[in-house]
Amino acid sequence: MRCTVGLVEDDDVIRENYADFLQARGFGVRAFADRLTALDSFRVDTPDVAVLDVALGEERDGGLLLCSEIRRFSQTLPVIFLTCHDNEVDRISGLRVGGDDYLSKESSFEFLAVRIETLLERRRAVLESDPDGGPTSNVVVGDLSIDLRRAEVKWKGEPVRLSLTQYWMVLALASAQPQPKSAPELMRAANISVASNTVAVHIRSVRGRFTAVDPEFDAIRTERGHGYRWVL
Repeated sequence: MRCTVGLVEDDDVIRENYADFLQARGFGVRAFADRLTALDSFRVDTPDVAVLDVALGEERDGGLLLCSEIRRFSQTLPVIFLTCHDNEVDRISGLRVGGDDYLSKESSFEFLAVRIETLLERRRAVLESDPDGGPTSNVVVGDLSIDLRRAEVKWKGEPVRLSLTQYWMVLALASAQPQPKSAPELMRAANISVASNTVAVHIRSVRGRFTAVDPEFDAIRTERGHGYRWVL
């Protein structure tokens, strides 16, 4: 069964170009021009991956809002942002609301396809890991509990909402404890290829997700020259 891409882009020509390319690559494509129509569809039939334009019509942050709404009913749906505004503010905003990847519209179609396929593979690994729920289905490190079968993270018994990329980074840090993980190692764990400062943005976002549950959370430490460490 081929995977379905939920594409949300307000420009008719750009949307059609992306849809034609992705269909030629073997993906099913459901394309939408606005946030509300896409959201209604995603709630009923969630695609395998979402590709969202940041600005949708008169909604300058329509894609960001849509991602936040998606995260209310799906934590593992890979979300890729597309935008012509390749700046730090947009990148940080996209990652904070739960996006997994962020690409400029100047990136090639082929690069987008690679990113989609990579995120789908990571999601497939999550969904197919230990389906029988054996003794290795959970990782517990102090107050952190990770359900590998469901890709669910809990801190002190409370669920923590993480994107797929954030989930893999937390799993990598917790599994390596007490050893640190460098930015390149975290990229490999999440199967992404980004600038080191983008990894830092992901880590800040992850910390924010945990502090929303526990204001005193301080388990992720920055190790100058080494990366990041999960501490008990």
